[in-house]
Amino acid sequence: MTKETTFAQFDLPEYLLTAIKEINFRQPTPVQAKVIPVVLKGQSVVGQSATGSGKTHAFLLPIFAQLNPQKNFVQAVITTPSRELAYQIYAAAKQLAKYAPQPFIIHNYVGGTDKQHQIEQLQRHQPQLVIGTPGRVLDLINSQALDIHEAHQFVVDEADMTLDMGFLDQVDKIASHFPDDLQMMVFSATIPQKLRPFLKKYMENPVMEEIPTETVINPNVQNWLMSTKGRDRNQLIYQLLTMGEPYLALVFANTKERVEELTHYLEQQGLKVAMIHGGLEARRRKRTMRQVRELEYQYVVATDLAARGIDIDGVSLVINDDIPTDLEYFVHRVGRTGRNGLKGTAITLYAPAEDDLIQKLEERGIKFVPKEIRHGRLVTTHDRNRRQHYRRSKQSLDPNMKGFVKKTKRKVKPGYKKRIKRAIREDEQQKHKLEIRHRIRKAKRARQRQHRRERNSR
Repeated sequence: MTKETTFAQFDLPEYLLTAIKEINFRQPTPVQAKVIPVVLKGQSVVGQSATGSGKTHAFLLPIFAQLNPQKNFVQAVITTPSRELAYQIYAAAKQLAKYAPQPFIIHNYVGGTDKQHQIEQLQRHQPQLVIGTPGRVLDLINSQALDIHEAHQFVVDEADMTLDMGFLDQVDKIASHFPDDLQMMVFSATIPQKLRPFLKKYMENPVMEEIPTETVINPNVQNWLMSTKGRDRNQLIYQLLTMGEPYLALVFANTKERVEELTHYLEQQGLKVAMIHGGLEARRRKRTMRQVRELEYQYVVATDLAARGIDIDGVSLVINDDIPTDLEYFVHRVGRTGRNGLKGTAITLYAPAEDDLIQKLEERGIKFVPKEIRHGRLVTTHDRNRRQHYRRSKQSLDPNMKGFVKKTKRKVKPGYKKRIKRAIREDEQQKHKLEIRHRIRKAKRARQRQHRRERNSR
């Protein structure tokens, strides 16, 4: 029996172990167990792991272990593609620094904030740890306000999303300002081919840590599928949100217009709803995210902007109002629940016209349980492909039935079509009865074997 890895094995400073205990981290996740020792050795690393696997603390913990509060210059820079993610990492960094014997200067730089105030602040003193979006960090460097030429650690978080959003060029320019002995850490759910030239340019023989997952969706998450055929989508979402008592529920929609429409509808039904999308000004989004983290809201409606930015352990329910245009985001949405060993539920709504998208998700290894609301309760229902199965079963008639059909057709007497249909129906009913009888007998034999084993073991 192998001994479990603990955070104490990494020889982290005592204050970090205290901070870890406060957030109830019992033992490192697989990505933390593999990456933390590599970073502490000063090696560059590419960490590929699924969303919700603990990547943030995989780089924050070893960075803090090496930060020197006596050195008043930038020692590490972390970039992330969205403001929400930057706020999330900043909050995690502040939590880790809380118990440090000497205070660290940690600054967060994102777009939509007061750039002039940040420049004035930087003229007074440089932070020891920088967290921000690529655009604002590069802007402050180009303004000669932020000085990173002595920093030795650079983290590119969510590299695939950075590439998708067109920020890789800015990250490339930031990287060119670091010294030659730079330790680079790149973290991502996937490593696209287009990212590889960037990695090759700045990383010489990095340690590649790919943490495989047994399933695409966290096994702690119940992944349900519901058809919206014949249902009002707004009403259905309201019903799903209020059937139980979710600790915190996230509803994802594809567009900001749909987010606004759904938020307005739910508020009309008396729910207190937080709304998050890219069209909101940065200050309002930041305030709303803080209120969500402080559990002032039980319900959140958001675009995919928030799919990687909301990192709260208490999300118990995720509802996909529709299937994301980029199917990669499906995993990120569902990954907001079932975190840190907690249970979660994800419900995806789909229209019959979206059946091909569901099929593509299933081809990626995502397994759904079909559900419907019946008499006010969620129940497991039939597979959505049952009609195709039924048509196939009708086509594969046994030889006797095929002969009957041919013989009846040759006679061509009035009512022959009805007789054929009736005969086929009776044949299928008979097969169904035989199948049920076979299952009953099989279950009976299994029970008898179990009884015999129990008697023999006494």
